[in-house]
Amino acid sequence: MSELVSIITPTYNAEKFIRETLKSVQNQTYQSWEMILVDDASTDETVKIISDFAEKDSRIKLFKLEKNSGNGFARNIALEKAVGKYIAYLDADDLWFPMKLEKQIQFLKTNNLPFTFSFYDCIDEEGNAFNRRVEAPINLTYNQLFFCNYVGNLTAIYDVDYFGKIILEATQKRQDWRLWLTILKQIQVTKPVPETLAFYRIRKNSISSSKFKLIKHNFGVYREFHGFNFVLSVLLMVRFLFTQLIIKPRYIKKNS
Repeated sequence: MSELVSIITPTYNAEKFIRETLKSVQNQTYQSWEMILVDDASTDETVKIISDFAEKDSRIKLFKLEKNSGNGFARNIALEKAVGKYIAYLDADDLWFPMKLEKQIQFLKTNNLPFTFSFYDCIDEEGNAFNRRVEAPINLTYNQLFFCNYVGNLTAIYDVDYFGKIILEATQKRQDWRLWLTILKQIQVTKPVPETLAFYRIRKNSISSSKFKLIKHNFGVYREFHGFNFVLSVLLMVRFLFTQLIIKPRYIKKNS
């Protein structure tokens, strides 16, 4: 019997995208999964759409928050309810390739890894391709991750038997990067599946599309998460920006 994967998906006003996201999970060739969606008090049709899917597929599980509490809080609630051997993450507007889970589980086992991720392609709000593939170092070390988040949240998966459930403070920004840093600090190095297994949707008003907010939140990782003083955090941000502007673009490729 295949081991269960728990898919963590927070939602908020995602009616435009959530159907396609749900279908990309249902279309997985690896069928032993549960998808735990925690809705953060949406005001559109998100809950109704998910409920319709859940009525027909018991693997889809919806939990609703009474008040808007933030993406991190919703993600933590979903994590607490997860029962799978593996934890995977998928935001409500992103998509998986059909063989995503199958290839990753096999890759974990073949390489004896408790954590992995993959390359991914980028699409716009309408699902049109940007002709851009985001790759990562084939042997990703903690030191590399310290200065740049090479792990796409929609591609990550980790073994609960090895790490336990890793729950971070819900109010922290860049929660995904902090999570990968927590993981890599334990194992020091991991490998990505060296192929595209997901579509990352770039939205006009997303946090990741705002350069100023991105710098602010990344600075918070050094200042708050690592606990460095202001001066050291500034110096580390200089190194971070160098890596972001000079090193990381080497891993962004045009699709053939």
